[in-house]
Amino acid sequence: MATVHLRIGDLVWGKLGRYPPWPGKVVSPPKDLKKPRGKKCHFVKFFGTEDHAWIKVEQLKPYHPHKEEMIKINKGKRFQQAVDAVEDFLKKKEKQGGKEQNTARGLENTARGLENTARGLEKSTSSTTSLENTTSSTTSLENTEVSSIVPVRDDPHFHHFLLSQTEKVRGKDTRSTSIQAADSTAINGSITPTDKRIGFLGLGLMGSGIVSNLLKMGHVVTVWNRTVEKCDLFIQEGARLGRTPAEVVSMCDITFSCVSDPKAARDLVLGPSGVLQGIRPGKCYVEMSTVDPETITELSQVISSRGGRFLEAPVAGSQQVSNEGMLVILAAGDRTVYEDCSSCFQAMGKTSFFLGEVGNAARMMLILNMVQGSFMATIAEGLTLAQATGQSQHTFLDILSQGQMASTFVDQKCQNILQGNFKPDYYLKHIQKDLRLAISMGDTANHPTPMAAAANEVYKRAKALDQSDNDMSAVYRAYIH
Repeated sequence: MATVHLRIGDLVWGKLGRYPPWPGKVVSPPKDLKKPRGKKCHFVKFFGTEDHAWIKVEQLKPYHPHKEEMIKINKGKRFQQAVDAVEDFLKKKEKQGGKEQNTARGLENTARGLENTARGLEKSTSSTTSLENTTSSTTSLENTEVSSIVPVRDDPHFHHFLLSQTEKVRGKDTRSTSIQAADSTAINGSITPTDKRIGFLGLGLMGSGIVSNLLKMGHVVTVWNRTVEKCDLFIQEGARLGRTPAEVVSMCDITFSCVSDPKAARDLVLGPSGVLQGIRPGKCYVEMSTVDPETITELSQVISSRGGRFLEAPVAGSQQVSNEGMLVILAAGDRTVYEDCSSCFQAMGKTSFFLGEVGNAARMMLILNMVQGSFMATIAEGLTLAQATGQSQHTFLDILSQGQMASTFVDQKCQNILQGNFKPDYYLKHIQKDLRLAISMGDTANHPTPMAAAANEVYKRAKALDQSDNDMSAVYRAYIH
């Protein structure tokens, strides 16, 4: 988007992360909210939501010149509601403008009357005393609550001045803050980082993006990774280096971990120089790995046995979503730890859910990934069936993208397949692991999972074809070999 010159009160289209441009208004940020360092941006309140954000100037467009263009390319009920909210705002503003003009005329007439009175008083012998009384009257007018005065010109800065004066008179700040609760965190450009020391173990596809966003938002982070070289980039960005998991936990108030599977999660806690050796009463441990409920329960118990506080917080998303700070966080366990992690979750995700007791987040995460993995296998099956029956795969994707199943996920994965680009965004071996764990969870609950079981077999074949370290979309190759 081209750079534009904007001022407070201007209506705009703002682009945030991977989301489409959204209608909003440039507003003044709260007094205690600092502009991100080194970035030229404006603070925007988005219509149809409670969201606010610092948006870079190159991600902003004026509302009116681009209205038709945006309405053509963006669809959806929420988007239309946001546009309707803008139109309602403009109608109210237009009506208010008529009232302001009348008020302006009245104030202008009053000013002329006061001016004539002053001239008359200047001619009288008691002009000094009279003028002092007039000044007293003027002071009285200044002390009138500003909310009762209608602005005499359509100047956003003047509106802002009146708002600030009203707040002074009332003795309180009535403006809303940019950050809501941890369950509404898409607007992560305005975070006040916790003063707690943060540790992070595991710098894989997901962990790397998470740590990068924690650092960008001003958190103090100590990192550890089994392959030490992966830490170098984050040290350059301001992170500290921990030599062992135990050392990181002992140095930090809250330590997160994000590793590949249940075995890696257990080894990290229970192994030599592991987390358990650094846990002390009050230390917080947050397990973000996607593992089974039994592993989570075991880790919770051993951490708690040393006086530690435990939270599970697996994340839904991919490497790209992690890099953009738009993950969905599913949390369960110690509610106070969840609250202590608020600024961290806001930095790494667009929303978070607290699901109650330990194990619930693991169960929900496995169900979500079971659905996603099965869906990916079905898409690959559809693309290969289209090819086998002489249908255009590109046309299949075009039709799919216009129907009810249209999504960023479908579009990106299909494009990957058609381009033969299987660079990992979410490892195929990890989605197969999640399917396996979900099927096992179904067995424990005596619940059938035939669709997941069928998809799991396809992913196992893909792994046999050396696709483990490729993206999950490489399951497509299981159908063509």
